[in-house]
Amino acid sequence: MSETSPFFVTADWLQERLEQPGLSIVDASWYLPAQKRDARAEYDAGHIPGAVFFDHERVVDPDSKLVHALPPPKVFARFAGSMGISADDTIVVYDGPGAFTAPRVWWLFRVMGAKDVFILEGGGDGWKAAARPVTAEPTKVAPNVFDARFDATRVASFDDMMRIVKTGERQIADARPAGRFTAADPEPRPGMRGGHMPGAHSVPATSLVENGRLLPPAALKEKFAEAGVDLSKPVVTSCGSGITAAVITLALETLGHRDNKLYDGSWSEWGGRSDTPIVTGPPANRKN
Repeated sequence: MSETSPFFVTADWLQERLEQPGLSIVDASWYLPAQKRDARAEYDAGHIPGAVFFDHERVVDPDSKLVHALPPPKVFARFAGSMGISADDTIVVYDGPGAFTAPRVWWLFRVMGAKDVFILEGGGDGWKAAARPVTAEPTKVAPNVFDARFDATRVASFDDMMRIVKTGERQIADARPAGRFTAADPEPRPGMRGGHMPGAHSVPATSLVENGRLLPPAALKEKFAEAGVDLSKPVVTSCGSGITAAVITLALETLGHRDNKLYDGSWSEWGGRSDTPIVTGPPANRKN
């Protein structure tokens, strides 16, 4: 296990258990166009033995127009089962860099009822750089039954967010880069307004990660303090489309913070509407 977070496992830990029954390995890589990486092609060219590929574009709510919308429990269960995964498995998730999109899938499995879900420290890039075993052979999957036990209390809806913005009952932690938060930089999705929700705190996901690992707990606490986030109070996390918000969720959970929700619609919903309040410029609540 990792020394910095109870939700990470080391490459040594995983390599020693590659053939272990009840272990499911999930390649959760996904990249923005600017990163110029093809997650599926990289998986096909060489993945950790036994890993299955999690397609962020397919494991979604088929009835939603939002990007990466949380699938209904039955839909998620069908996909997970088709990947050979049971909710009782020990599930290890990884992406290329280490803590970019893997936290989203870590969160998804947990919110759908799986208990033993971990992230590979250092990611697939670190695994390959250390010359650990990879294979281009397709993983043989025996279909399984994933018994989804959805925890709706961990998810914030649009109506929830409208109330939160109005009442301030939860702190909003936004994982997007600072330039998008302030509207100094454009949103990657055409026609979408820039800025942030009133009262939101800027906590860029990249500020919480270094070399494919979460920062040590003391450094995480410092980052939240700098952003003006009080860890003794409830938090809701947000980002562009609900993916990197889970990096903040992961950091919060690592620090023992349990009263947190993830706004699944995130900015693709909030910024894509014309009836939502938006603020531009730096957050007024950031500590210097």
